[in-house]
Amino acid sequence: MLEMATTGDQADDVTDPLTLGRRIRQLRTDARLTLADVANAVGVAPSHLSSLENGKREAKLTELQTIARTIGVGLDALLAPQPPSRRAALEIALEKAQRGPLFAGLGVAPLPVRKSLSDEAIETILALHDELQRVHRERAATPEEARRANAELRRAMRERGNYFGELEAQASELLAAVKHEGGPLPQRVAAELAAHLGFSLHHVNDLPASTRSITDLENGRIYLPAHLPPGRDPRTALLQALAGHVLGRPEPRDYADFLRQRVETNYLAAALLIPEKGAVDFLERAKQRRELAVEDLRDAFAVSYETAAHRFTNLATEHLGIPVHFLKVSTSGVLSKAYENDSVQFPTDALGAVEGQVVCRKWSARQVFDEPDRFSAYHQYTDKPTGTYWCTSRIESGSAGEFSISVGTPFAHVKWFRGRETGRRGESSCPDPSCCRLAPEPLTARWSGAARPQARIHSSLLAAVPADAFPGVDRGEVYGFLERHAPSGP
Repeated sequence: MLEMATTGDQADDVTDPLTLGRRIRQLRTDARLTLADVANAVGVAPSHLSSLENGKREAKLTELQTIARTIGVGLDALLAPQPPSRRAALEIALEKAQRGPLFAGLGVAPLPVRKSLSDEAIETILALHDELQRVHRERAATPEEARRANAELRRAMRERGNYFGELEAQASELLAAVKHEGGPLPQRVAAELAAHLGFSLHHVNDLPASTRSITDLENGRIYLPAHLPPGRDPRTALLQALAGHVLGRPEPRDYADFLRQRVETNYLAAALLIPEKGAVDFLERAKQRRELAVEDLRDAFAVSYETAAHRFTNLATEHLGIPVHFLKVSTSGVLSKAYENDSVQFPTDALGAVEGQVVCRKWSARQVFDEPDRFSAYHQYTDKPTGTYWCTSRIESGSAGEFSISVGTPFAHVKWFRGRETGRRGESSCPDPSCCRLAPEPLTARWSGAARPQARIHSSLLAAVPADAFPGVDRGEVYGFLERHAPSGP
C-alpha cells in the first residue's frame, strides 16, 4: 500500500517539495542541528526553513546548496527522490492525501501529523482514502461506463419483453384508488392522484433548469413548471414525480442504478397514462381487424406518439405475441433511444451500446425525413442482415429539434398492422460500411485528399458523466429552491 501511495507521485518529480522538506528535516536531525542552526547559516528565519521542511515553500538552488553544506551532505543526497525513511514516506502520503480535492470535499479538519500518530494509524487512514478514491472514480462514470450500463439495461429489458408486470399492477391499484375507469387520464384525475398520495401541486416560474419537477417530501409538495414548451404533456412530469415517490427507491448508488430507476419511473408513469387493461383490449380488437397502428393508440389515450410507441412495445410481445423494435433518431441519424426483442441488428460500439450510433440511411427511421407529408404515417419494408422488417415511422418535434419515432416488426408479423400494403422497400447491409457509410468510388477518386471538413463536436461528448446520484441535477439550486418555497410556520 505504501508504494502505491508514494511512488507514483514522486517517480518523475525529484524536486517534490514535500519529499525534499522531509529529507532536509531528517538529514538535519541526523546531524544534530536545530532549525535555528541551519536557518542562521542560510541567512533565513527559522520559520522560513520550517516552511521548507513542511513542503509549503519551494527552496532556491542557492539555499539548497547552503543547507547541504551546513548539514554535511552532497546536494544529490538532498535532492534524492526517495523519502528518507518509511515513516517519512507515510507522513508524505498522508500530507498529500489531506491536501487533495477528495479530502477537501469531505469537510473534515486535517489531522496533524505528530510523532504520537502511529504508523498503523496512518496506514489505516491511507487505506480508507484509497477506497474513497476508488468509489469516487466508479461513481464518476466515464462515457464508456455509461454505455456499458445502457447496454446491460437494454439486455435485461429484452429478456422480459420490455414488460414489467409488477409496475402494471401498481398502476392499476393507483388508478382504482382515484376511480379512473379507463380511457385518457384527465389532468384533473392526475391532480387527484397527487392529493390521494398526500401532495399538493405548486406551479412556479423559477424551477431550476436542470429539473423537470421537485418533490418536497417534508412538506408534501410537488413543484412543477408554470409554463411548458409547445407539445409537452403537462401530465407527464407530474406522473413521473408521483411514480418516483410510489416506487420509493433510495438515491441511486451509481449510474447503472440511476438508469434502472429512470426506466421504472417512466414505465409506471406511462402505465398510468395508458392503463394496461384498456390498452390491451384496444390493441387486441385492432389485431383482430388486422389494423394495429401506433397512431390509433395515441389518439385513443390522448398522449404523444412517442409515449404511445413506447407503450406499444411494453404490451405487444407480452399480450399480442408480436416481437418488436423501437427507435428514436435525430435528423442527422443519431440514435438516442432503442429497444428490440425481434433480433433486428442495431448499430453498436465496441461495448455493445447503441446510443449515439448512426442508423443506416436506408432505414425508415431516416427515410421518413425526406417525406414531404408530415401528417401521415410512413411505412417501409427493409431487407436487413437478420431478415426483412416492416417499420412505421413518424416525425415529432422536441426541445432538441426534430426526431423520428419508429416501431418495427419482422415480416412474419406484419399481417396484423395497418400500412402493410406499402410498396416502399429498402435494402440495408449495415453494419457493412459499403452500405451507406462509404462514398461512391467516383466521388472518392475525385475528392479524396482534397477536402478538409471541420467536424461539429460537443464538449459533452468528452466529459465524464456527472458523479451525483441524479446526473445533471444541480443540488445547490434544488435546495435553494426548496428553501425559498418552503411553507413558513406550522
